[in-house]
Amino acid sequence: MISRVEHDLLGDRDVADDVLYGVHTVRAIENFPITGIPISVHPELIHALAAVKQAAARANHELALMPDDIARAIDSACTEIRDGKFHDHFVVDVLQGGAGTSTNMNANEVIANRALELLDLPRGRYDRLSPIDHVNLGQSTNDVYPTAIKVGLQAAMAGLRGGLTELVESLAVKSDEFSTVLKVGRTQLQDAVPMTLGQEFGAWSSMLGEDIDRLAESALLISEINLGGTAIGTGLNAHPMYAEAVTAHLRQITGFDVVTASNLVEATQDVGVFVQLSGVLKRTAVKMSKICNDLRLLSSGPRAGFGEIKLPSVQAGSSIMPGKVNPVIPEMVNQVAFRVIGNDLTVTMAAEGGQLQLNAFEPVIAHCLFESIELLDRACRVLASKCIDGIEADVDRMRAMVEASIGVVTALNPYIGYRAATDIAAQALASGKTVTELVLANDLLTEEQLTAVLSPANLVHGIPPLPATATS
Repeated sequence: MISRVEHDLLGDRDVADDVLYGVHTVRAIENFPITGIPISVHPELIHALAAVKQAAARANHELALMPDDIARAIDSACTEIRDGKFHDHFVVDVLQGGAGTSTNMNANEVIANRALELLDLPRGRYDRLSPIDHVNLGQSTNDVYPTAIKVGLQAAMAGLRGGLTELVESLAVKSDEFSTVLKVGRTQLQDAVPMTLGQEFGAWSSMLGEDIDRLAESALLISEINLGGTAIGTGLNAHPMYAEAVTAHLRQITGFDVVTASNLVEATQDVGVFVQLSGVLKRTAVKMSKICNDLRLLSSGPRAGFGEIKLPSVQAGSSIMPGKVNPVIPEMVNQVAFRVIGNDLTVTMAAEGGQLQLNAFEPVIAHCLFESIELLDRACRVLASKCIDGIEADVDRMRAMVEASIGVVTALNPYIGYRAATDIAAQALASGKTVTELVLANDLLTEEQLTAVLSPANLVHGIPPLPATATS
């Protein structure tokens, strides 16, 4: 293996010459063989790291702190990374000690060595272009890393909002399609009053539509960055005008309206915004899981369950029971929700574990947030395309359930009174007869009156009761 020798505070180390990273990254690979998942699994984070380094190079050049050729080379290397190149050289584990230092050094080294290549110099010639003195000029992991996380999350959240919008629209289409399909509503798994299947799907659409707005609010909250604060927020080793300049360049590069925090010391240690975002992701996951629980109940059977709707058949359900089809898409979404809920607890504990001027646990916070967003985005799109869009309704079965349900007796309260309606319900339960049969048998309403009271419009849209014309 052809290698080059690099040096750090621990001494000399051979580094394979076919990699863009350097000695700090090599030591991180050896120190953190934990998940086997490299940081490149979150491309938005890699893009964001390159954007931050690019903004820093432009700011330092603008402030006459960096020569033209070095600034241009770093800038070009960052553009290539943002275009998706060299991500396979971002190799440190997503779980690492050091508050993200390994990630920052991985980025510094990849950018420096690629910039050296662009200057027609060999990798490792750090006397000409250094990962620390040039790529990391005016910076610390403690302002670069959280800023990159926030910028990366902005991009990831835009994707999730798109996936969630797709799911919301699919539910809304089904709400319209099933707007006249009458069915029994249920509370506590017991028969309640009638509704339409369209109302059920419409409620789900509204539930998740709210979370699109909550995600947009969270995106605004993570627009405040601490870039320029360096180690603990005091700005040590950065030019007095650096924070303003680098933030302006980062806005221009990313298109995100990032702003410098008013108190950089506070912004360097406080990760409360990540807790806020994680809570919104958990809220979305819980709602999606609840909806999938409902879908599994409503499609249960097909003969011995609710059997009100039919989910698309996407794969065989059993290796022993012929013909069995399972609700595998909702089950998958349930499991995504469980993972997101667990990630939220991890974010909470990691945020609480911060000490003094820095939170050392941002790597696990970042991994959990990016993973939750990615899982939810994929789950939304799969649920919409492979399940919701193909759902069919068993109209006859639902209508028969309404007619057999005791719950319709509630609609009779304004006409025959609660006490008489209660007696009818009890008789129906005891005899197995329908509410309609018993009302007519007891001469409480005429057939014409009963038909009007129990019309679908009156049952599901709350049309004011007709004048009471009961016969007794």
